[in-house]
Amino acid sequence: MRRRSVARWWALIGLLAGGAGAAPASSARPDRLPVCRASGPAPSRPPSGPAAVSAPGACRAAVPESSVRTGRPGFTPSGYHHLGAGTSTEWSGVSGRFAVVDGSIRPDTYDFVAGRFMVKRDLGKGEIAWLEAGWSETGWASPGRPHVYTFNTNTKSWQFYDQYPIKPGDTVWLDLHTDADGVWQAWLWWNNRWNLLTAQKLPIGSTALVEQYVEVHVDASKPGLIQVPPVKVDNVQLRPPGGGPSRFWREDVGTLTGVSPGQQQRSGGFCLDWVTRYDTWNAGDCPDPAPAPVEPGPAATPAEPRPVGARAKAGAATTRAKSRPAARAERVPTAGRVGVRRSGGRDEPRPPGAGR
Repeated sequence: MRRRSVARWWALIGLLAGGAGAAPASSARPDRLPVCRASGPAPSRPPSGPAAVSAPGACRAAVPESSVRTGRPGFTPSGYHHLGAGTSTEWSGVSGRFAVVDGSIRPDTYDFVAGRFMVKRDLGKGEIAWLEAGWSETGWASPGRPHVYTFNTNTKSWQFYDQYPIKPGDTVWLDLHTDADGVWQAWLWWNNRWNLLTAQKLPIGSTALVEQYVEVHVDASKPGLIQVPPVKVDNVQLRPPGGGPSRFWREDVGTLTGVSPGQQQRSGGFCLDWVTRYDTWNAGDCPDPAPAPVEPGPAATPAEPRPVGARAKAGAATTRAKSRPAARAERVPTAGRVGVRRSGGRDEPRPPGAGR
């Protein structure tokens, strides 16, 4: 995870330094797909079939790849939190749906939140080849606005596809796959047809390890908390090697989550809940802990009746008590707990204005 993070962060630094350039996308068969000249409205129904060059109405994005190239890193990226799963065996593709939410991303920072799929291969000697696609909200590209995006290790670039306007509350259907020729394609279901975002000839081969993640990064130079409403992910399916129909990502698929079976994924105040392992799940802010129940105290013991003739003795006792110095009352400090979120057993104060 660290090597991939470094590569992407070099790209971010290049962007903010003004080092953006243009790089054309590779395409398996560009002559067979018309350009999506108008993005059209968001889809009104789920995909009617798999993403493919031969899919009805298939087209390619009008700006398939304007890149943010890598620059010299100015610092070591840190502050990543990953919630999701990866396969332990190889597949030829993945598809599914991500909900879009509004995270408390701070403008002019390296903060971001993303919901994405990834296909990857470890090439050895610290090199990993991969393609990812999803939606993201960042602190450097139109802060406060989510974007459809891709990233790949050919161009080492982030690409934002603003011709597909998305907003919190929307859902995006995505598909990453290869047609056994080593060209990996990223597709978006939009305007009730498949739109090709990019196609890259990567040194991955015809199968790859697959990831599905909600990913959050907090700018290391500006510490602070980021809040992310629950992101719902569902209908996650895998394409088997060698062809054949896609199948749901279930428990019989070799899967890595980074935690022991039955243990909840938690990272930096974010939690994951599996609805159906592993094709339906939610990830975002951990819920506030339920208040501890208050145990009722013992009932007060009624005073015993004073016997007749005891008034004089009681008066004498009262006089003696008044002559003694009063005991000093012990002050018990009370801790204010306004705007506190628990994170892995530790209380972290929320920054002002972050309570979205």
